[in-house]
Amino acid sequence: MERSNKSSSVGFILLGFSDQPQLEIVLLYVVSIFYFLTLVGNTTIILVSYLDPKLHTPMYFFLSNLSFLDLCFTTSIIPQMLWNFKGPDKSITYVGCIIQFFVALGLGCTECILLTVMAYDRFVAICQPLHYAIIMHPRLLKQLAAVSWISGFLESLVQSNLTFHLPLYSHHRLDDFMCEEPALIKIAAVDTTFIETEICIASILHVMIPLGLILVSYGFIARTTLRIKSSGGWRKVLGTCGSHLVVVTLFFGTILVAYIQPKKKYTQSQTKFFTLFYTVITPTLNPIIYTLRNKDVKGALTRLLG
Repeated sequence: MERSNKSSSVGFILLGFSDQPQLEIVLLYVVSIFYFLTLVGNTTIILVSYLDPKLHTPMYFFLSNLSFLDLCFTTSIIPQMLWNFKGPDKSITYVGCIIQFFVALGLGCTECILLTVMAYDRFVAICQPLHYAIIMHPRLLKQLAAVSWISGFLESLVQSNLTFHLPLYSHHRLDDFMCEEPALIKIAAVDTTFIETEICIASILHVMIPLGLILVSYGFIARTTLRIKSSGGWRKVLGTCGSHLVVVTLFFGTILVAYIQPKKKYTQSQTKFFTLFYTVITPTLNPIIYTLRNKDVKGALTRLLG
């Protein structure tokens, strides 16, 4: 195949589900509905957390960050996805692909760290309740949030620089519905062992270690919970940690399946559906999970609407 060093002039073709046009029509409407729900749900959480003084707590500070992150993440991917589903034009410009890659990867890495920080917040709340206000002071909250965002985008900057300096084959056809690293590496015209090794290291730093820290935090929470004899205490712990644990399971579960999996375990079509799940469905479910059984948010909505 012919190699090309003129990617910037031709852009890329996002194949997505172009071999299944009927499926694309269905996905166009389904993804549009989920995107609308994502915008409404996450915007509501941000506004309620900001407007209601009773929700000016560390938990809702981080939840607002997570909702803002989900808004940015879906907006960096879904509008382009819907445009490609709508008609035969599956193209994305070279600059557009770089921006989508950088923003989506940066936000994905940030969410891994942010969910870890939220697990630490729950650990302090359950295991050290008397010192919670002292430990989780406003300055620390801002520092933890800043570390999450900066570390995520630094990793994305490194990955973007390495990936888009690869010489690519001239067809520039990505077997995906967004500009993702695995799809870009597949059309590289050189040996990609180095960058695959770097991706493996990055996965350990931004996925496996954060997930390990979350599990350790919940191990301590579980040990503390087992000492609670009253049913009211159990319900309080479940209400405090249940929503976060569900979100962690959804997010890291799909990431592990889509990226950190044995090669050839799943077909490319199956992998696309896993990617579709964490880019479209998970950001929609997050605000629902956090508000469905959350009396604080329901109370805040009632006060604001009333």
